[in-house]
Formats: sequence, C-alpha cells, structure tokens
Amino acid sequence: MLEHWSLDPEVAYLNHGTVGAPPRRVLAAQQAIRDEIERQPSAFMLRELVNQVGPPLRGGERIRTAAAKAAAFLGAKGDDLVFVDNASAGVCAVLRSVPLGPGDEVLLTDHTYGACAIAAKFLAEERGATVKTVALPEPPTPAGVVEAVAAGLSPRTKLCLVDHLSSGTALVLPVREIALRCHAAGVPVLVDGAHAPGAIAVDIPSLGVDWYTANLHKWAFAPRSCGILWAAGPRQAGLHPPVISWGLGKGFTAEFDWVGTKDPSAALASPEGIAMIEELGFAELRAHNHGLVRQAARLLANRWGLEASFHEEMTGPMLTMSVPPSLGSTPEDAGRLRDALLFEDKIEVHAHARLGRVQVRICAQVYNDLSDYERLAEGVARRA
Repeated sequence: MLEHWSLDPEVAYLNHGTVGAPPRRVLAAQQAIRDEIERQPSAFMLRELVNQVGPPLRGGERIRTAAAKAAAFLGAKGDDLVFVDNASAGVCAVLRSVPLGPGDEVLLTDHTYGACAIAAKFLAEERGATVKTVALPEPPTPAGVVEAVAAGLSPRTKLCLVDHLSSGTALVLPVREIALRCHAAGVPVLVDGAHAPGAIAVDIPSLGVDWYTANLHKWAFAPRSCGILWAAGPRQAGLHPPVISWGLGKGFTAEFDWVGTKDPSAALASPEGIAMIEELGFAELRAHNHGLVRQAARLLANRWGLEASFHEEMTGPMLTMSVPPSLGSTPEDAGRLRDALLFEDKIEVHAHARLGRVQVRICAQVYNDLSDYERLAEGVARRA
C-alpha cells in the first residue's frame, strides 16, 4: 500500500497520528479543486463554495455538500457539523462560547492534549475561572477513568473537556460513560476527538456529548488542515468561530462556513479520503491497523526485555510503550532518542517522557508492516 502515499520509502514512518499523511489520490483531488477555483476565483468562493452574492453556480454551497459527507461518516447530520482548521480551533471555539466567570472551573484530565490544556487555561484565566486537572488511574481501565472524572466534578464545574483517543497516551477513553456522569451533575461535555475519525468507529450522536471536534487530516486521509466541529442542536446557538465574519447572527453553519478568504480545498477534498477508507473497507482497515500495532508492541517488548501491557478495549491504531530505562527519563532524553532514530536510522516515531520513563508512541497504518517495527526494535536496542 505504500505506493499509494508520497512518503519517503526509505523512512519507516511510524508517526501517522501526529499530522496525518494523505494518500496520493486525495492530494490529486485537492489539486483538481484548486485548479477549479482558479478558473473563476471570485465566483467559486462567493457563489459556489458558499452563496454570498447573487445566484449560485452549479447549485452552490459546496462546503455544505462536503460537510454532509463528513457528517455521514461520523453518524451525524450535515446541519450539525462545520469545518474548522483543526481540532484545536474547535476546542477554542467552544471554550470561547461557554459562559465562564470568577470561581468557575473547567475540568480536564492529565491525558488532555497539551495545546488544548494551554487554551483552556488561557481562556479560563481571562474570565477569572480556573482549570482543574484530574489524574487518571495507572494502569487505566474504562471504569477507573469514568470514576476519576466523576470524582473531579463539583458545583463549580462548568465544562468537562475530555479526549476520545488521547494523543500522548494513545488511549481510547469511554466518553459516552463520562458524558452520562457529567450530565447527571449538570456539566456539559466537549470531546477532543483529534485522532478518532478513521482510527476508530465514531458515531457522534450516540456518545451523548454536547460538542465534538476532531481532525480529518490525521486518520481519515484528508489533506491538511481539515477539522470538524459538531454541536448538539441546543448547543449551536451562541457557538461562534474564532474568527467573526459575515455569517454572524445567521446561524451555526453560516457563521463557520465563511470566516473570510481561505483555501477551502482540504475540506472539499475530505470526501475523497472517506471514499478511499470505504473502498478499502473501514472495518477491515481498523482490524488491520489495530491488530498490527498490538503485534508490533509485543515484538518491541520482547526485543527490549519488557512487558507488553495494554488494555485492548482502550487501544486503537496507536500504542504508547516505555523503552529500556537506560535510555533516560526526561523530555531531553526523549528528544535525543527521537532525533537519533530519525537522522541516523531513518525511523520517524514520536517519543516523549512520562511517568519517569522515555516512551515511544507507535502508529499502525495500512502502509506499515512488521519490518518497520523490527527496525525500531533494533534502533532502540542498539542504544540501550
């Protein structure tokens, strides 16, 4: 399958989750859209992309057509979903739109993506509110995660922000059960699903959350950058994009569909990525990726003399595991290992420090096979 990507064939690419890697056919579709735009830029942007002026061309509202296809892939309705640049933009839109005042709290977990935690702290402090971070249990279990979040709720909690598939720890969190406990306490829930679409099966409405934001450019094969923001019907009023423009006061989709001049080709090409997933067979793709990453984890653990410990119910196409302790314990140690693997061994893998150990997060995509992880096993063992 590697021939369907533009990836350097000499590099073992084990980091699909960080910024994604769109297939060649999706990039070709995006370029065709760009070429189409440039034939009649003003007419395309103002009449066909969104109907801003006069009669539309060829029906108009192309952004709504693409949104409907993305929504269907996620079990949702197109009118409840808008495109954003990325999941961070979606998180910021919701944080800015939630009423917060002095003494209020935003609840996070210690698995929350760092950029989103920074945004929550910034926006909370702007209004005199605070951020409360709860530690999830080690080792994690679905029930333990739910109880930890529930224990962190208080009368001051005005929003709970939780990951669906966490970035650093690569855990699939039980967001449906978390939402039930939060709603019982009167707390709305925002899910950061940055890694989820295309990695695991996602049916947003069934999760019972208030807002859901995610990237399509990570595991759903869309070009960068392409994210979505979904809001339950009652939560759409008062939800505004980070950039206020001509759509203000015209409704949820109108506000987000036009935030000024930008390149819409990634969003418009996202259905091509979804089409490729469906042609491969989404269930089969998930089975391949989930199975391969677990097989790889066992291979690495065996080679490094460690235990391959992971909770299968909480595992998708990524896994985080510790490397031998002799390789250090600090972020600086992790950075040195990551750099050495890339520049000396041509292996791209994410490395970070957590719980006093250097850890690597391995990803499995359809273009990977066990030989990629064998290279990683050898590269780390040689330095241990």
